[in-house]
Amino acid sequence: MQAKIIEKCVNKTELLPLELKGHVSLVKAVVDIKQAIMVAGVSMHSDAETLLLERGSEQENLWGINLYLKKSRDDWIEYDSMINLRPWQDNDSRGVDNPAIRQKIREIVNQLVKEI
Repeated sequence: MQAKIIEKCVNKTELLPLELKGHVSLVKAVVDIKQAIMVAGVSMHSDAETLLLERGSEQENLWGINLYLKKSRDDWIEYDSMINLRPWQDNDSRGVDNPAIRQKIREIVNQLVKEI
């Protein structure tokens, strides 16, 4: 599977080849909420996290999500990743506990990925 760095708007259909093998319509991604970019199409969120860190992203700005491409825009983002476990950032779950950060992630993803 080839990771895709998304810095400019793409169509949702462009993510279909990035689906996690064996999981129809699921694409794992990591969003940098400071740079407003995303890496999608990895088997593990930590792979995307590493790629972004190597490109200069800062750990506290990286959040792992799952995109369910066949769900509606309201329900297609799942905030669930081991990389989100950050007690030092007051995030004690695999989700994204801070509503403001969840909203920022949603805004970035919706700007970067458009419907057909």
